[in-house]
Amino acid sequence: MSPDVPLLNDYKQDFFLKRFPQTVLGGPRFNLGHCAPPYIYVNQIILFLMPWVLGGIGTLLYQLGILEDYYTAALSGGLMLFTAFVIQFTSLYARSRWVTVERMLTTDILAEEDEHEFTSCAGAETIKFLIPGKKHTANTVFHSFLAGLVCGLGTWYLLPNRITLLYSSAGGTVLLFFFGWMTLCIGEYSLIVNTATETATFQTQDTYEITPLMRPLYIFFFVSIDLAHRLLIMFIISTGTAVTSYFIPSTVGVVLFMTGLGFLLSLNLSEIVFGFKHSVTGHRVGTKSKALPNGLAKQFAWKEYLFYSIVLVLALLETGLLHHFAGFSQNSKNSPQAIVGYILMILFIILWILKEIQSVYIFGIFRNPIYPKHVQTVTLFLEKQTKLMKIGVVRRILINLVSPFAMIAFLSLDSSLQGLHSVSVSIGFTRAFRMVWQNTENALLETVIVSSVHLLISNTDIWWNRNLDTGIRLLLVGIMRDRLIQFISKLQFAVTVLLASWTEKKRRKSTTTLCVLNIVFSPFVLVFIVFSALLSSPLLPLFTLPLFLVGFPRPIQSWPGVVGTTACVCADTVYYYQMVPSLNTALQSAMAAGSLGLLLPGSHYLGRFQDRLIWIMILECGYTYCCINIKGLELQETSCHTAEARRVDEVFEGAFEQEEYARVCSINEHFGNVLTPCTVLPVKLYSDARNVLSGIIDSHDNLKEFKGDLVKVLVWILLQYCSRRSNMQENVHKTENKGKASLIILPPLNTSPQTESPEDTDSLNSENLDDWSDDVFGEEATIKKGKEEKVLSGINLPIPGSVESQRVGKHSTGTVTGNSLYQAVALGYPATDKGKQEAVAYIPLMEFSCSHSHLLSLPEEWISNCLPNSKVKEMSSLFPEDWYHFVLRQLECFHSEENASNVVEEIAKDRVLKDFYVQAVMTCYFSLFGVDNMIPSPGHILRVYSGVFPWSLALDWLTEKPELFQLALKAFRYTLKLMIDKASLGPIEDFKELTNCLEEYESDWYIGLVSDEKWKEAILQEKPYLFSLGYDPNMGVYTGRVLTLQELLIQVGKLNAEAVRGQWANLSWELLYATNDDEERYSIQAHPLLLRNLTVQAADPPLGYPIYSSKPLHIHLF
Repeated sequence: MSPDVPLLNDYKQDFFLKRFPQTVLGGPRFNLGHCAPPYIYVNQIILFLMPWVLGGIGTLLYQLGILEDYYTAALSGGLMLFTAFVIQFTSLYARSRWVTVERMLTTDILAEEDEHEFTSCAGAETIKFLIPGKKHTANTVFHSFLAGLVCGLGTWYLLPNRITLLYSSAGGTVLLFFFGWMTLCIGEYSLIVNTATETATFQTQDTYEITPLMRPLYIFFFVSIDLAHRLLIMFIISTGTAVTSYFIPSTVGVVLFMTGLGFLLSLNLSEIVFGFKHSVTGHRVGTKSKALPNGLAKQFAWKEYLFYSIVLVLALLETGLLHHFAGFSQNSKNSPQAIVGYILMILFIILWILKEIQSVYIFGIFRNPIYPKHVQTVTLFLEKQTKLMKIGVVRRILINLVSPFAMIAFLSLDSSLQGLHSVSVSIGFTRAFRMVWQNTENALLETVIVSSVHLLISNTDIWWNRNLDTGIRLLLVGIMRDRLIQFISKLQFAVTVLLASWTEKKRRKSTTTLCVLNIVFSPFVLVFIVFSALLSSPLLPLFTLPLFLVGFPRPIQSWPGVVGTTACVCADTVYYYQMVPSLNTALQSAMAAGSLGLLLPGSHYLGRFQDRLIWIMILECGYTYCCINIKGLELQETSCHTAEARRVDEVFEGAFEQEEYARVCSINEHFGNVLTPCTVLPVKLYSDARNVLSGIIDSHDNLKEFKGDLVKVLVWILLQYCSRRSNMQENVHKTENKGKASLIILPPLNTSPQTESPEDTDSLNSENLDDWSDDVFGEEATIKKGKEEKVLSGINLPIPGSVESQRVGKHSTGTVTGNSLYQAVALGYPATDKGKQEAVAYIPLMEFSCSHSHLLSLPEEWISNCLPNSKVKEMSSLFPEDWYHFVLRQLECFHSEENASNVVEEIAKDRVLKDFYVQAVMTCYFSLFGVDNMIPSPGHILRVYSGVFPWSLALDWLTEKPELFQLALKAFRYTLKLMIDKASLGPIEDFKELTNCLEEYESDWYIGLVSDEKWKEAILQEKPYLFSLGYDPNMGVYTGRVLTLQELLIQVGKLNAEAVRGQWANLSWELLYATNDDEERYSIQAHPLLLRNLTVQAADPPLGYPIYSSKPLHIHLF
């Protein structure tokens, strides 16, 4: 990155300098960027100070003793309400008088935003500029009433006599009065006049006008709390105690209620209810699961219901029995609760050890000696991980069954539950009984800390033991635990940002000052970090520099909207679609075993395999379940993306690819990175291999063999097609004879050419044809015959050699009646005139010599001839009769016949049938190679593979038959793959081996273009192999791309959650408030420590650009 890259561009700096004062003052625009009339500024000042004037009237009457304080507040509030309505109705009137004038579009949108024309002080355009008005009528009324309420309370709060009594200082009274009214004016102006853009902008559009409410509500809450004192709080506490005592008078009932409700609320209720409704609906309809997976899913669902019911009953029994019969001597170290506390301590230590040894690093620093050192294949990894998997099963039992029941016993034996319940007991123990199930590991830690402190501090006079019950202690410990974890993560993030700024050599001069200031004022930086942790808000590094601010509190998922509904979908998205189900299964095992560490909502993980980067975020956790979101980042790597991806690879290689003789407990060399390796996951996905085919596709000998192999492949494909077609016809006839089918459409190989993908353009609908010469980058093709020159219309070649090459566009398939499809053809037909093909019936001239030949007869429209008979006879010598007979004997359509071998021999002797196949095969052959029977060039191979055929009379004939066109293209692609395999693996020995090879292509391969829709369908159907031919114009070489479906290892690491939240908070501020959308801005540049570029990519659109984002995925952990 260049050191001259600015944090903000020049035009964005001007825009920011205009917007920031407006944000500080709550809406007034005093820096317009152009010369505005003075009355624009005077009107804004009057509107800004209007609440102060109205409040000042009430304050003056109060100070003179004319009105009481509450009448003063009512008067000021009423005046403000009336003024607010006047302002809003004035805006409505001005907008109704406003005439919309279309303006010429300008490229400088920011400049256009500030260009206004004013004609008078009270003109419609002036009022519209000063008071834009509300979008919704309801907000006009609501905001006006809120303005009156805030002004009234503010006037009451800022009465000088009251402030003087509070602080006993005239100077303090003056300062608080002045700044207090300035704050009220800012809030009121934002509410009823013009709303400023807030730095806490959360989403791109404020549809419901929430932003104007932010400042007034802050003022309202502060003023209300100070005025209400403790009256409201005492009322709530008293009412809550009375209600609780009235409805649940029994202590046993309260404990059972807390236990049952805590367990139910910790379950994935949405999935359980959905599954229950689905099963009940299916039972009522009377449907039965025909497919095995659905049946197993239903059976598993009922097992889950049974498991949860048993656990709930056992928990209620344990709680009720212990609470009713056990003794309660809390002060004794030998009491039942103390004994359970000892058990919980031992259990916590065991679970912590079992969790740490599941991951590759202990504490993220020391490498786990038990974890496999060198991981290459799935089989080897699973063999080495057998012991860890057994340990994971033990941990799963302890965390899901033993620990919750042990903690329930600890809570049920507490003496605080024996007396009259207070609100503090109800709140504390309700949370405790739920946390036992909701987050078992954290609840266990909190319970162990409370139990340890109680055993260490036996003095009952201490505040901790005297004033707090066990539930409130657990609540306070839980808050401290959560904020301490956040503080450590934020502190680690701040140190990483400092190191990143210092180690970045290109900007070290400009960031040195900031680094020194952070060190000098480190106590203040720590205060910011502590304050951010207390508020549970992100620590915002401005422009990702060591300039830290406390961000605004945000939800854990960080972005508005439903999870998984937005993504920048592209051609590579399909690879993530395919791998997510298998990844979900692998994550289930890893999370249950503890390999990914402590599972908390808001945690982020990064997975890596080849060129794929998987971003995993935990949305929700509960008892035996976890809800996650999986995102896929782009595969086309930019320079920044590549730099950070390379560092991710280095981090994972240092953890998972160590030599066997390495030290037992090595240290994580990348400890300062925001990414900490966790484990590897076996996932079924496609590996991507790209090879250079130079020396194969341009070999003269290979191309010579290619022509002969193509004829054989055409024969095999046509015979296979007609064989399958005849089998389906027989099935249709049998069904029709039984009277059970009215219309059945046979699924041929391809009834029409493939649908074009977004990357493709029409290849048969343009006016040009690229030159059919050996040069891949040929000009417009012309085909000359005598003095005539014909330019083939309907073909437009793609970028030569790219895997997204063009192919044949759409062709009209015509209409074929059912009778013509299913009719048993027993006669041969001559070629017919093209113009009269549909109007004149075929005239039978020749009969098949075998009565079974109709089983392999070609469709009627394929039998017509378009080439001169002399040319067909000349090329018929290329037809391989021995191969034709061999393929006939291998067909399955004769297995049902009694004398199958005799039938095959009779068909093989049928000259009419063979002549039809010779004619069809050779016509397709001419369509692929042209009239001249010459050895094809590599460029020719690439173009035809991409679906662009050379022009000939045969091509016109072929394009009218979409099924045959696709079969010919398929045969050509199979032949190319056969040529590559023969050059790589050796020659084909006999016909049997050739048949096996073609059958493998048919069943296990998709051979086509990356841009084809069929390519995506093959990936989603999980075809074992995919192949595509391409050309690299930069290197001038032909390339082959092979995707292989197999179970491979994905490396997964845990990201610093606060680093992600902080960078996302800066991204939101920078794009939505500062509008700094420069693609080369500093905050998006690559950095190996912070992974800035990858983090920005993973943000939800429109700020980020992941190419895949899943719906919330629910993972069962038991």
